[in-house]
Amino acid sequence: MERLDHQIEWYDRKSIANQRAFKRVKAAQLIAAAAIPALATVDPHPAVTASLGAAVVVLEGFQQLNQYQQNWTAYRSTCEALKHEKYLYLANAGPYADGDDLRALLADRIEGLISQEHAKWVSAREEAAKSDASQTR
Repeated sequence: MERLDHQIEWYDRKSIANQRAFKRVKAAQLIAAAAIPALATVDPHPAVTASLGAAVVVLEGFQQLNQYQQNWTAYRSTCEALKHEKYLYLANAGPYADGDDLRALLADRIEGLISQEHAKWVSAREEAAKSDASQTR
């Protein structure tokens, strides 16, 4: 149960951190992108609008590199699935309604959820690396 609580806390904390990072990056990106046409009406130095355009590209690059949105949703999904298992176990419901060793069943199911999330994370990283490699050719 201690490991389960620790994993729920970890996934919750990481989900929140990635959500905040995603929203910060997107907000900055939107502000910079919206400022470009607004500034164009006042005839600023070309370096100003060029810098804003570059900032939009760099911010999108950070988002793609760090996968904030994908991590946010994946971590939240795993956190909620772990909570679901905990509540079923505590209520002796679902797969925990009958059986001999319910703690072993709980351990098996939560480790399965964590393993699935980890496998998805590794797969997403490999796909991102392949995509980056193909774009740099």
